[in-house]
Amino acid sequence: MAKTTKHCNFCGKAESQVGFLILGLDGTHICNECTEQASAIVRDAKMGKDEIPKLDKEKLPKPTEIKHFLDQYVIGQNDAKRYLSVAVYNHYKRLMQEKTNDDVEIEKSNIIMVGYTGTGKTLLAKTIARKLHVPFTIVDATVLTEAGYVGEDIESILTRLLQVADYNVKEAERGIVFIDEIDKIARKNDSPSITRDVSGEGVQQGLLKLLEGAVVNVPPQGGRKHPEQKMIPVNTQNILFICGGAFDGIEKRIASRLNTRVVGYDAASENKLIDRQNLLQYIAPQDLKAFGLIPEIIGRLPILTYLEPLDKTALRQILTEPRNSIIKQYVKLFKMDDVELVFEPEVLDYIVEKAIEFKLGARGLRSITETIMMDQMFEIPSKKVNKWVVSLEYAKTKIDKMNVNILKTA
Repeated sequence: MAKTTKHCNFCGKAESQVGFLILGLDGTHICNECTEQASAIVRDAKMGKDEIPKLDKEKLPKPTEIKHFLDQYVIGQNDAKRYLSVAVYNHYKRLMQEKTNDDVEIEKSNIIMVGYTGTGKTLLAKTIARKLHVPFTIVDATVLTEAGYVGEDIESILTRLLQVADYNVKEAERGIVFIDEIDKIARKNDSPSITRDVSGEGVQQGLLKLLEGAVVNVPPQGGRKHPEQKMIPVNTQNILFICGGAFDGIEKRIASRLNTRVVGYDAASENKLIDRQNLLQYIAPQDLKAFGLIPEIIGRLPILTYLEPLDKTALRQILTEPRNSIIKQYVKLFKMDDVELVFEPEVLDYIVEKAIEFKLGARGLRSITETIMMDQMFEIPSKKVNKWVVSLEYAKTKIDKMNVNILKTA
């Protein structure tokens, strides 16, 4: 008796010609290629027809409520929290504004946040995303290049927002985008070069139309655009952009503008009141221009705020106080193995001291804690232990053994 060859009842291809077949309740089959095409057809049919939920002003969180929510997860940075809270609340109000005869239309105010590495820029963005009633996504500016070069097209920023909004274009058009590492696309130098700066100034110029507000053709799957690909038009007029970057070395440009020096003596009496340990608090748009951002993009990021460097007290609080603190995470990890984990207070102070020494900010806390805990995380699950106390002597032993050059910054 001849063996019956299974085939797709939609396209007719045999099982050997496709990836796999899916069996239906009535005995029919459909191949993986047809299901992918069907999914695309459904997505295209839904596109533009989806209803967007109305925002209820009474239920929207006020700026003080948003800041209080951020306080539970992020230590300090009160100025940055206030700017973010107001920006998000005003974004809601702008989305709810009704057309009137007074010709007054509330325009968006994009934000740029400047702060040293590990001060909480990305954490602020991730935390505020939990509180929002609109689509929110975080993208990395380091992978962006001009069209035609290795990397991702600038429009792929909006692809992430579309994916978060489940390809509901109307919903995505009122979302919020956080562009991280914005300083990595700064112009390499002030003098014009004969070679194209495809990952720096070129990307900045490409971002202008997104930040300002324009209808942009977005590739549905991100990456590179190609002629046969069907594009999705997205209007960025009501999309709020929040940018963040470390801008390493910008304090020298701030010091130069303030006619002071980062290191050395200062004879000018008017400069005695300047806090040289925290020059970022004096940052101005002209400093961003000197760093390498073009004037056009600075003008489209009207709100400039900074994140304060984390001192010893702040780092100590970050270790234990937030809801999702590092120590609480390790305690939970050990609890899943029925082990009670206890840190001596001296150990926490030691971790903070090392984080300051390595100049890694809050990220250094996790690196150092992971180094201290690694051996016990490997051994304890195989032991019958109910409690383990991390002592200062044990912590010092583990830190002394590691290669400190891995953690230290240049």
